[in-house]
Amino acid sequence: MSKIIEGLYYTEDHEWIQIDGDTATIGITDFAQSSLGDIVFVELPEEGETLEASNSFGVVESIKSVSDLYTPLTGEVVEKNNTIEDSPESLNEDAYASWLVKIKLSNKDEIKSLMDSKAYQNYCEANS
Repeated sequence: MSKIIEGLYYTEDHEWIQIDGDTATIGITDFAQSSLGDIVFVELPEEGETLEASNSFGVVESIKSVSDLYTPLTGEVVEKNNTIEDSPESLNEDAYASWLVKIKLSNKDEIKSLMDSKAYQNYCEANS
């Protein structure tokens, strides 16, 4: 079973979200990184870009496939993890320590559409 951390939010696209005030830190879950296999490339948006919920904001490429990243929340990119672009394999080492972007939220109500850890665990079990 993949590692799932309590206190984070999750999406059906296997992203995790940590909320701190009006900032959301977004990454991919352990389930996602193990499904992808060895990650060799990550493309992330630039700081200052506005992301719309449910739209693609980047790409993760593994030796098996290329997958779009989808933003779960609307907001402006305030920071991107440049280390991930330089060392994408760190996502395989610890998906929860390897965040992708931080966004300043424009609509905190969107958080209600996300799953908590228990709901995400149930989702993974039902879809694996």
